[in-house]
Formats: sequence, structure tokens, C-alpha cells
Amino acid sequence: MKKKRQGKIIEIIQKYNVGTQEELADRLREEGFQVTQATISRDIRELKLSKMSAEDGVQKYIVLEQNGGELENRYVRVLQEAYSSVDTAQNLVVIRTVSGMAMAVAAALDAMKLPEIVGCIAGDDTIFVAVHTQEETRLLREKVRMIVAREVHSEE
Repeated sequence: MKKKRQGKIIEIIQKYNVGTQEELADRLREEGFQVTQATISRDIRELKLSKMSAEDGVQKYIVLEQNGGELENRYVRVLQEAYSSVDTAQNLVVIRTVSGMAMAVAAALDAMKLPEIVGCIAGDDTIFVAVHTQEETRLLREKVRMIVAREVHSEE
């Protein structure tokens, strides 16, 4: 039941701008799940959900980590170590890296399986990331910024 509920949580926050635990609990109840605030809080922590500002300035939950574990931390470290800047152009996210690292960062982004990404094209220090919509472009830009800003905990 827990896996099914957590899967539904991810589905809900990817579909709707959910900004509070109460709103998330209400949406889960609409889907037939009986949940408490403590259960929601625990699920948010286990799923490693983060909050970011939506277009209207309201906070909403997002999923930063898809795979979890040490492998995910390696992808994050590649992005953090090579990252220079991120910008958007229509439905493209343009990521600048240190010279020679664009291919590695593009491969890491592909491996992270972020749902917004259609595909990546990498040069020497620039990556064009094709994204489905302009809204998802802004979301991905913020995810990249948050990933670069967070501390990676490894078990090395």
C-alpha cells in the first residue's frame, strides 16, 4: 500500500501545483487513500520531495531525486562539478559547463530520468535540453539550480 500511495503522490505533484501537506492529503483522499498528516510528512521525507516557487510565486512540491542512492549522487556530483550556468529559450534549457564536460553532464541528466526532458544535445561546454513545454522548461531550470545547490551525501 505504501508504494502505491507514494507512487500516487509523485503522480499528483507532477500533475498539480500542490503546496501544502493538507492539499496533498486531500488529493490522496480523493483518490481513495486514507492518510494522516504524519503519513504525508513521512512520505514527503522518504520521497525526498522539495518545494520550489511556481510561476505565480506560490510554493509547490517537486521531485528532485528519481533513482536515489549512490548512483544518483554520482550524477548529481557530475552536474555540480561541471555546472556554470542555466538559461531557457522557449522549450529549451541551455546548460553551460566547464570546457569539455558537457557530454558527461548530458549523460548524467539522461540517467537521472527527469520527466521534463525529451533529450539532450551536448557540445564542448553547452547542452541543449529539449523539454515538452515552456512551463516544464522553467521547472527544469529550477530543478537544475536546486540540484547544483544541494549537498550530496555519499557513503564513500
